[in-house]
Order: sequence, then structure tokens, then C-alpha cells
Amino acid sequence: MHLRTKALLVHLLTATGAVLSMLAMLAAVAEEWSLMFLWLVVAFVVDGIDGPLARRYHVKKNWPAYDGVLMDLIIDYLTYVFIPAFALFESGLLTGWTGWFAIIVIVYGSVIYFADTRMKTRDNSFAGFPGCWNMVVLVLFAVQPHWMVILAIIVVLSIAMFTNIKFIHPVRTRRWRAVSLPVAGFWVLCAGVAAWGDFHPDSWAIWGLVASSVWLLLAGAVQQLIPERR
Repeated sequence: MHLRTKALLVHLLTATGAVLSMLAMLAAVAEEWSLMFLWLVVAFVVDGIDGPLARRYHVKKNWPAYDGVLMDLIIDYLTYVFIPAFALFESGLLTGWTGWFAIIVIVYGSVIYFADTRMKTRDNSFAGFPGCWNMVVLVLFAVQPHWMVILAIIVVLSIAMFTNIKFIHPVRTRRWRAVSLPVAGFWVLCAGVAAWGDFHPDSWAIWGLVASSVWLLLAGAVQQLIPERR
């Protein structure tokens, strides 16, 4: 297969994220939360695959007519931010003023962050929390903590978006990738199992989600505290 055709197919793979986001939104409107998260998990997997493929087949060179970065950002905002924020509000995890506060902070802060040209660090990590609210809200659905804990998490992570705290990209951040990439894969497995089981509190996947989420959230900050040996 010609390289140009492969590059085009990568763009088309990225574009399937728009269909997955629509399916997730339809499930959210129907308050079928487990189904919504299953679609978001599939979108998360596609997002993890299309980047390495785009770099492998040099899509900017072999099919420059489509802007894959722009396409990816549009879909990421839908699947990472907009739909999870809607679910957080509509599900009743946060009610009254707390729900309104949370969705406004999440969607407003995230769109500013996504437009920030300084969001990537030299080692392909993120400068500040990268707006992965799909992961955060899924864990909140699974654990069902007190509303004050949920609100505190949202406030802390929203502030963290605009700091220099590093958050790893499990695929592109080379340091500790041998650990981070399997942990990210384990997170996807736990997310799928938890959502498929309608977030049953006795599921082993709940604890797996919490443990893997802690690593993915804190690994970058720990890397900053422990300088890499040259």
C-alpha cells in the first residue's frame, strides 16, 4: 500500500473519534452512563493509536491536505472534556451550584489549555494537567466519593492545568515508559471492565482504576523531583 494511502487512512481513523463522541453523547443524553463510558474508552484507545501511526507514516508530509493535529484537538475536546463534564452535571454527582461551578470551570479552563502552544514539554509530556476529564470523571463514577471530595478534585486539577507541574504522556514520554505504557493499558482494561459491569462496587476493576490513575497523575511530578541521570 502506498504511503500516501496509509497516511490518509490514519486521518480517517482519527476522524472516527467524532462518531464515537456522538455515540457517547447520545448515551449520555439517555443517561446510559456505562454505555457512554464504554464509547469514551474506545475513543481513548483510538486516540492512543492514531498518534504513533501518524508519526510512522508522516501524515504531514504524505497527506498534508488534512490537519491531523487540529482534527485530534477537536475530537479530544469532545471526548476528554465536553461529554464527561455533561455527564458529571447530569448524573447528579454534583448538584445545585456545585454542578454549575464544575462544568463551567472544566469546559472554560480546558478550552484555554487546549489552545495553549506551551502545553507540551521537551520530553513530550504535558505542562500542567492535560484536561483528561474523561479519565477523572470515569473514576469518580466508579468510586462515588462525597461531593466535597469531587469538588476539591476538580478545583485542584483545574488549577493544575495552568502550572508547570509535569504530567506524562504514557506513549510519548520516554522516561519510565516501560512502566507507564503498561499502566495505561491496565487503566483501559479496568475502565472497560468497570463500565461493562455498571461500576459494581465489588469489582476488582475499581481498585485497579484508582491505582493506575494515581500513577498516571503523579509520575510526571515525581520525575520533576527526581532528576534524570545523564
